[in-house]
Amino acid sequence: MPVTIKDIAREADVSHSTVSRALNGSPLIPEETAERIRRTAVKLGYLPSAAARTLRTNRSNALGVIIRNVDDPFFGEILQGIEEVAGTSGYSLFMAAWQNDPDRQKVIVQAMVERRVEGVILCSTAASAEQTRRFTSFGVPIVVVNNQSAEEYRYSIYHDDVDGSRQLTRHLVELGHKKIAFLGSASAGRSTQDRQSGFVQELQAAGIPLPAAYIHQVSSGVPADGLQAAHYFLSLKEIPTALVCTNDMLAIGILQGLQKAGVCVPGGMSLTGFDNILFSGFTNPPLTTFDQPKHFIGARAAHLLLELLHAPGEETVNGKPQVERLKGRLLVRGTTASPAQE
Repeated sequence: MPVTIKDIAREADVSHSTVSRALNGSPLIPEETAERIRRTAVKLGYLPSAAARTLRTNRSNALGVIIRNVDDPFFGEILQGIEEVAGTSGYSLFMAAWQNDPDRQKVIVQAMVERRVEGVILCSTAASAEQTRRFTSFGVPIVVVNNQSAEEYRYSIYHDDVDGSRQLTRHLVELGHKKIAFLGSASAGRSTQDRQSGFVQELQAAGIPLPAAYIHQVSSGVPADGLQAAHYFLSLKEIPTALVCTNDMLAIGILQGLQKAGVCVPGGMSLTGFDNILFSGFTNPPLTTFDQPKHFIGARAAHLLLELLHAPGEETVNGKPQVERLKGRLLVRGTTASPAQE
């Protein structure tokens, strides 16, 4: 049986109301008595009820975090950054994944509203306008991370994917590649669109032709789709000498597919990913990729949300909405090299 206030009162030989006031820091209780009650609570293993505290203070000290899927390691580092800041500030996290299911998104929003989360961070989520309005109608502030429509929100943080993709493509161009293809993920929405845009822009700037067949989309961004895409690129009449993948997961799948087909990477084909997930440095060879500052993005999102919570009734932080675009860095590893001489 859990320890109750009655148990503490009996052990400390005080009234129930005295225990309640002492545990809530009331100045009406002498410090000596309050300290004795706190020691008794610790000795008995008393755990205060979060639900009761929420009803009493009208605060849950909980932040909601909504991600797209739980099996994508990209979100792990973002969540670490969020949790680090939230935990230090005395907040717990209520996390949920919507798995690209609009109906599930409705359930998640309803659950977070019912549990009175004080703010929400949307991570790479194409949240519907209806669900966003539901949060705001209850006065729940929202900060979005890498959202499909980041600029449409008052408070958002996103990575400059166009710039990152241009840097990756420029790296391949500088190595001497002229047959460069792009692999995107239809489920990634804006991320793939921006990365494809940067890829195309850089090829145009270099005056390198881009056959239509060199841009290929798969249904999702998992390694299995990358494995299948390897067969596609190897079946083309003009096989590319380099591939730019919209994320590391696809690149890992492509790498396995190429190696199974007997294509040496980077000798037979160069390959790049995007995001710098943990596994990208442990492939064979290690993957050339673009490093998003994932931990910093998560931490910055949490800081921004806490700033909003500490400025109740205000529509802006420091007098204006905040939309932040962050830049990462190119990581050249072992999957890129100059093309083989034909």
